[in-house]
Amino acid sequence: MMYSLVRSGNKNNLIRTLKMRVWIVFVLCLAGHAMAAPEIEVGANPVQVEVGEFDEAIEIVEDAVEDVAAENPCLNHHCKKGKVCEVDESNTPMCVCQDPTTCPAAEGVFEHVCGTDNKTYDTSCHFFATKCTLEGTKKGHKLHLDYIGACKMIEPCMDSELKEFPLRMRDWLKNVLVTLYERDEDNNLLTEKQKLRVKKIYENEKRLQAGEHSLDLLAHDFEKNYNMYIFPVHWQFGQLDQHPVDGYLTHTELSPLRAPLIPMEHCTTRFFEECDADSDKYIALEEWAACFGIKEQDVDNDLII
Repeated sequence: MMYSLVRSGNKNNLIRTLKMRVWIVFVLCLAGHAMAAPEIEVGANPVQVEVGEFDEAIEIVEDAVEDVAAENPCLNHHCKKGKVCEVDESNTPMCVCQDPTTCPAAEGVFEHVCGTDNKTYDTSCHFFATKCTLEGTKKGHKLHLDYIGACKMIEPCMDSELKEFPLRMRDWLKNVLVTLYERDEDNNLLTEKQKLRVKKIYENEKRLQAGEHSLDLLAHDFEKNYNMYIFPVHWQFGQLDQHPVDGYLTHTELSPLRAPLIPMEHCTTRFFEECDADSDKYIALEEWAACFGIKEQDVDNDLII
């Protein structure tokens, strides 16, 4: 089931389908917390282990892990992207900037990323390592990951095109949630509360089915079935508001959504820039909702949980 966000008539159906297939897979991975369970052969005899022996084995493993952690404190020390762990003279772990030359080489052009400095980096590792080395500088403060793929000319977004963007985006968000609901049997892609909300959308006979729709039809459906779009808009905000969870989206928090989207939708950057109505570099929930046409009285913090 494919959902297109690309402007109608701009690209042929094959390219549109392939691109959105990649994007749907990306979002499913982004939203998913699923753990694949190992397959167990029906009828196979399990290994017989006495309870005491099992407990003893667990203790041995735990002791071994503690010993290794004591020898290498970096094993349990997390560093953000662009940094690696090293120990000082007292064997205390600390995060330092990674040397970009130590990053693994790109396996293909699909690993290239474009920075806001309009420079193509071999991989995201090379980008974040470079950004780290610029910490504390004006250049480093302004440098962000712009989009996935090598840098290229992004055509200007016209006013008329900007008005079309939220029409497709709203419909796409709704369809992504429906897809997650359909696939979420035991995968924990959605919380129980989220499932109940999406179920109402999924079972609504008036729901516009996924597919290629004209802008007029998308606009009409939003007006006619407005309530179906309120939760998807809130849900996406909650998915992005993670570092930290504070009710505001930064450029970094927006990256998982905008970075893969820019090469396909040239209005992406302008759209998110204009969502920041007060130009304070943060997009509040109220600003986000307004961008998608959600009425002020329908903005609800409880819907992003």
